[in-house]
Amino acid sequence: MITQLNSMLRRPLSILGGMAMLLGASSALAQSANFEGITLSAYPPAGASVDGSIVGSFSLSSIANSDSQGNLCAGFADTNPDHILTLESDFPTLTVTVDSGEDTTLLIQGPTDNAIRCGQDISRSNMDARISGQNWPAGTYRVWVGAHNQGQRFNYTLTVEE
Repeated sequence: MITQLNSMLRRPLSILGGMAMLLGASSALAQSANFEGITLSAYPPAGASVDGSIVGSFSLSSIANSDSQGNLCAGFADTNPDHILTLESDFPTLTVTVDSGEDTTLLIQGPTDNAIRCGQDISRSNMDARISGQNWPAGTYRVWVGAHNQGQRFNYTLTVEE
């Protein structure tokens, strides 16, 4: 019975203006994503990758200028999140990395709207973005992958791992 209820709660509830509304693990409504999502549980050790492409027209600073660590939220992405990351349990550490060979940025929002994590270049020799942090509570996260310059378009792979 509980399995059936959980399955029903994770289905799209309605479509409003072309945007599917989903009920996530944290029971909060989340907008639909442009590309495939990732769901992780703590056991066995978690890790997953998905592909996407950057649109690069919406300023990520309009979501947040900086995160709680003082990292700037720079770059341009689509108005919808690129991916929905669902954590089925708390994670003491998690790393989210972009692999594109281009100059990328990341913004992750969740599981509450005011919980923002932003990341940019891994190093001068690797311009892809990475967010590595501690204390990731279970819930639904919205992930934007951005480009530093407005209007850029290129493909990437997003990897999430413990």
